[in-house]
Amino acid sequence: MSIKENSDLGKQMIYPERISKNELLELPLLQFPGKIHLVNDRIEMEKAMELIQEEALLGFDTETRPSFKRGENHPVALLQLASETDAFLFQLRDLGLPDPLKELFEDESVLKIGVAIHDDIKALQQKSEFHPNGFVDLADIARRFGIITTGLRNLTGIVLKSRISKRYQLSNWNRKILDEHQQLYAATDAWVCREIYLQMMESDLEGMTALDQVDTESLDGTSSEETQKEELRNAI
Repeated sequence: MSIKENSDLGKQMIYPERISKNELLELPLLQFPGKIHLVNDRIEMEKAMELIQEEALLGFDTETRPSFKRGENHPVALLQLASETDAFLFQLRDLGLPDPLKELFEDESVLKIGVAIHDDIKALQQKSEFHPNGFVDLADIARRFGIITTGLRNLTGIVLKSRISKRYQLSNWNRKILDEHQQLYAATDAWVCREIYLQMMESDLEGMTALDQVDTESLDGTSSEETQKEELRNAI
């Protein structure tokens, strides 16, 4: 499914088009305030899924061990899902991609909110095949509000008027034991996606984002950037 551009979008400047680095640095730091669950075995997995099944809206993100050599790639190491009060960090190096997670990814009744989500989905599909449903890319929605800079840090500044730390982005996410700083960073990234979505929905006075799920048919090897360009070319 794809969203058609609203013809009056340019007239509605609910949010600024972009935010500068200096403006971001002046904003208050935002961190996840709830409970963090580190999930790396079957028992913790079952506990996490019992809590998650009560949710209809989840922030979504992944982390991968950074590559510092040309041509070097690593599999997804961490999956983050966040509700209003809880963040679940699934260490995929230990879990793989279990069936309960694949079932969640295929459940269109549960919205999974993220940024550049096509790339995350394709990386997860390399672990195990699933047909994604119910995924929402904040970048798609942001463009319909006229926002040009759609990275997570920029959207946090523009929509929530706060900043998130990127200090631990290039840390080793494949470690068996993630320290408290890594856990808070990862939880915040997923939770902030959910908060941005809710704030944009509250600002959606003209129904511009009534249809906002990711077009899963585009997950065919096309990069998220190419997909976004194609969507804009086809928009009315």
